[in-house]
Amino acid sequence: MKSPPGKTIVDEFYVHFSALEHVENEATKLRIQQAIAAMVASVEEAPNVAKVNLRSGRVSLLAYPEFFESAFPTLAAAWIFQPGPVSTASFRSYRDTINPPILHRKELLVASSHPERAVWAALTSTAERLGLFDEPSTIGFRLNWNRLIESKGYRLVGDQFVPLGNELSTDLSLPYASLDGPVQRHLTALSRTSFSAPVQMLVRYELLHAGISFFDYGCGRGGDISGLVAEGIDAQGWDPHFLPDAPLAQADIVNLGFVINVIEDPAERVEALTRAFRLARTALSVGVMLYGGDIPGRPYLDGYRTSRNTFQKYFSQGEFKDYVEQVLHRDAFVVGPGVAFVFASSEAEQRFSASRYRRRNVAARLLATGSPKPIWPKSARPIESKELRRPRMSRTAQRLATVRPLLDQLWATMLDLGRAPEAEEVANLSEIDSQLGSLPTALRFVYRHYNQSLLSIAAETRTNDLRLLLATQQFAQRPAYRQLEPRLQRDIKAFFGNYRLAEAAGMQLLLDAAEPAKVLTACQLAATQGLGWLQGDRSLQLHVAMVERLPAVLRAYVACGLILWDALSEVQLVKIHISSGKLTLMELDEFDDNPLPRLSRRIKVNIRKLDCDVFQYGSAQYPKPVLYRKSRYLHEDYPGFVNQLAFDEALERTGLLGDSEFGPSAEQLTLSLEICRLAIADYRLVPSTTIPDLDASCGTNFTYRSFIECGETQRRLGLPNLPLNPKTYNALHALAVTILDPVIEYFGPIRLTYGFASATLTRQIAGRIAPRLDQHAACEQGGSGALICRRGGAACDFIVDDEDMKEVTHWIVKHLPFDRLYFYGSERPIHISFSATPVQQAFQLAMSSSGRLVPRPLAGG
Repeated sequence: MKSPPGKTIVDEFYVHFSALEHVENEATKLRIQQAIAAMVASVEEAPNVAKVNLRSGRVSLLAYPEFFESAFPTLAAAWIFQPGPVSTASFRSYRDTINPPILHRKELLVASSHPERAVWAALTSTAERLGLFDEPSTIGFRLNWNRLIESKGYRLVGDQFVPLGNELSTDLSLPYASLDGPVQRHLTALSRTSFSAPVQMLVRYELLHAGISFFDYGCGRGGDISGLVAEGIDAQGWDPHFLPDAPLAQADIVNLGFVINVIEDPAERVEALTRAFRLARTALSVGVMLYGGDIPGRPYLDGYRTSRNTFQKYFSQGEFKDYVEQVLHRDAFVVGPGVAFVFASSEAEQRFSASRYRRRNVAARLLATGSPKPIWPKSARPIESKELRRPRMSRTAQRLATVRPLLDQLWATMLDLGRAPEAEEVANLSEIDSQLGSLPTALRFVYRHYNQSLLSIAAETRTNDLRLLLATQQFAQRPAYRQLEPRLQRDIKAFFGNYRLAEAAGMQLLLDAAEPAKVLTACQLAATQGLGWLQGDRSLQLHVAMVERLPAVLRAYVACGLILWDALSEVQLVKIHISSGKLTLMELDEFDDNPLPRLSRRIKVNIRKLDCDVFQYGSAQYPKPVLYRKSRYLHEDYPGFVNQLAFDEALERTGLLGDSEFGPSAEQLTLSLEICRLAIADYRLVPSTTIPDLDASCGTNFTYRSFIECGETQRRLGLPNLPLNPKTYNALHALAVTILDPVIEYFGPIRLTYGFASATLTRQIAGRIAPRLDQHAACEQGGSGALICRRGGAACDFIVDDEDMKEVTHWIVKHLPFDRLYFYGSERPIHISFSATPVQQAFQLAMSSSGRLVPRPLAGG
């Protein structure tokens, strides 16, 4: 028998357009057809897969451009029609996403007669044998899927899983081989476990990298130094205790990390700060301790003395900035909690100020998001290993193959700048001169053989960066053109022609940011790119890390708000109010470490009135609200997004959040989860490990006592009959919610005649019970630690008074996911069970010739 097309994951049904006519559910088919008919005529990508939420009726039309060509197709775009009458769809593009969603088991989406279905099914079968579907919560995104495959010792080549050998290819002629994932993630990952906060920020803002010298003033045991040296960075240090004899040396970057806060002498504190700053040729990074909830020690001088006889001076963020600026007489740029940069020259300071308005990793993102690759002569392309011999190559092709790595690097530089570089901006200039003769010659090769549409995108990005910088300068004294650092001068000339036109463009950007209609249009565009959560025409809320990827008018809007509140380093979420001219900044506790972070402070900036209000949370009167649906405000590229999304979807399915925009309080959520026999562990909802009160609700209609004290023998003897394993209470709850509550909703009240049976109770029941099979023991264990009934789950017997139990039985068989059901007669209770893996076996007890009741498969069951 041929199975109908489509796959169902929880409540979502997927089917390919080519198999739509074979969908059995007419309502689902009609809903999809109506959505297709409502699509606009011209779209970026043509959708080819439909997804229907079987519970709500929401329809998503999905575009997988390589559905037939790719083993696991990547999602390019989605059109979402909300429940109710089909009307205008919301649009989401995934073209600029490094980690887009992918599709598994695509063979289920097409008709059984499709000629490729068997091939795709074989690939799925191989993936199952490799264990790739064992943990399905995070595999729906490309990077996570590829890393999982690699962790199993394989790589995907076409439609085959190929074992990883002892060596991987190091052929530099392969296009962008190093851009298989987010660029430069190794430094970031290392910094989270080994580097101090100031060094992390130096790496983040690209002030510290290979070719830059680093000196750690007060380096302690030298953890940062050894980590940086391992990364190929020239790093040295001095410490009065661990390295007192090391020389104090000048360096491009000097770090004074958590030093001044341990000096009890205020005069010596100033001396350390000024001495460290004098060593910095480019910048000094300073790290201090900020005030926290509990301060160990007792007051001493202007700080605290600890039990170990050490000293700590704590700062507030504002106090820290003022202190550094007062001592060094230069602007301090606070870039993180307790971390600031101070620059040694106006030119370096100007470069950093400009960099704060520049999108990072523009080249890497363009090269890593599936954008067109360089246009090379056919004979110069990499040769597949399966070819037995190489075709003859022309001299031009041979030369291109030789210089390809140099040109790739030059191309990445051009994409990062958005324009052709000057000689001093090219890192590998000497190699280019040696192999190609000159930079102009190399540029001609690039213009001829690389896709220039990418350069146009990069140029637009950098033009908007520059407009934003010049817009913010309207609020300060604008430097003359000759006072600008060289890179800014080149950018202005390349993108605007002259300084006057550039300044006019910056002013126009400010004017645009004051027009609600243009702000709304920009917010809608951002939402289609997955940059934030759009609430109608009211607001756009997103993580602060995505601000630099917003359309220029929104970046200007946010920048205007930050003129009034320049403490973005402690902010995680930004909310753009479209019509009111307001900007809300939110600080949350444990944002990256907790799936449900709590709001600690909210700053509402009124840009038009040049005013701001600060709301502090954490008191009895104003407890800290919980942030629900955190994944809405993140992007697929954000670290941990996949786990957060899986958690949010699991919590949403519980129905505990309701329709409220804000959701329950933390205490209410904990209570509600316990009622559902759930708990939160890391980023997962897991079964509860507590034992509830017997009179606590077990589903809508029962308590746990209902299942424990319902049997005739238990009532007659008054046995405790208490479950000892928390898993038993979980199983009873699942039985009540999944089976009994729906029966009561349809037929009315039921009467339990036999529920949970402990070992003590079963010993008192004479005959006709099978504790090792009947699941009345639920998840209780015997003396050896093994389950009394290996089937697990839970069971009960019940009757619906004044109903034919045969009719009840057939309704359950048709509508509910039971495990095992035994029908004894129209006027007798039925036995029913439920487990995590219900087998849905229904039996009728029939009298045999010997007078014994024998189970037979239920007719129609």
